Amino acid sequence: MIEQIRDIGPETLARFDAIIDARAPSEFAEDHLPGAVNLPVLDDAERAEVGTLYKTRSRFEARRVGAAYVARNLARHLETALAGRENDFHPLLYCWRGGMRSNAMATVFSQVGWRCGLLEGGYKTWRRAVVAELRDNEAPLPIVLIDGQTGTAKSDILRAAAAKGVQVLDLEACASHRGSVFGGFADAPQPEQKHFETLLYDDVRRFDLSKPILVEAESNRIGRCEIPQRLWKAMLAAPRIVIEANPQIRAPYLLTAYGDIIGDGAAVKAAVERLKPFHPKDEIAEWRAMAETGQWRRLAEALMREHYDPAYERSRKRGRAGKPLARYRLDALDSATFERVAHDIASALDHRAISKDRPAI
Repeated sequence: MIEQIRDIGPETLARFDAIIDARAPSEFAEDHLPGAVNLPVLDDAERAEVGTLYKTRSRFEARRVGAAYVARNLARHLETALAGRENDFHPLLYCWRGGMRSNAMATVFSQVGWRCGLLEGGYKTWRRAVVAELRDNEAPLPIVLIDGQTGTAKSDILRAAAAKGVQVLDLEACASHRGSVFGGFADAPQPEQKHFETLLYDDVRRFDLSKPILVEAESNRIGRCEIPQRLWKAMLAAPRIVIEANPQIRAPYLLTAYGDIIGDGAAVKAAVERLKPFHPKDEIAEWRAMAETGQWRRLAEALMREHYDPAYERSRKRGRAGKPLARYRLDALDSATFERVAHDIASALDHRAISKDRPAI
């Protein structure tokens, strides 16, 4: 049995045991529905060959060769990735436009005895929804920014607030990047722009837009990922909660937060090199020497003092004017402190009662 699926809401997608993307691996890598697995009916080379045959020989020749590839690939998937599935397996299938690739897969699966869902319009149905929500929609989003200088543990506080039930949109988690030249993760490359937007959309569409959404203040690019227009406009207009801490406690915190980078001397030096357009040669040379000799705390303090803190001040003056909703002055950057701040923020957002200042915590 093949069921045509028009709705892509979270509740509908959750009904299926698996979401299967039948497109080629390069298409899947660029973007795919959240949680989808890639079981291509044509790989990239096969798809290119069939397309060339269609243009240079005939539609019949392309279909004949393509059908042979599809049959072999589907057989392989049935013998490997799907070998353990029982007769009540209920997958949702899609390809680029909901056409021949996903229909071929659905036909074979239904003959096996599986009840399949087939996404009408394929991946393009999903992508249209993402663009409509994040780029075309001009309705405001109830964003509240958590702001502060580098090393004030904003991400930790954000995660602690999420654990307390606050609606949180974690941009850095979606972008797989910590938002600075030192921000990449060696074991988790950044998503392509379209998939970054998919991850954001999948979060935003689940929020209650009558309640605040807590977001960490960022520039409009996080690594190579660009924040889409609707969200960026909301962030520019959003009220702020400011986190402050003195450099003496921020520096050791940064050494912990960026421990994976410190363990890769070449990555640190490469990041320092990316600051060359913004600083004199002798300053860059000094930072490079600190990295080469493992003077991590001195390097962290120098980067905060000479690069990140001045950049934050310029950004604040340029686009984050006005008094903050609240200001937290932290005397420690540890899990107990994050919990207390998150609890206070959660309570304040829940009661719409954030006061102008908060004491040191």
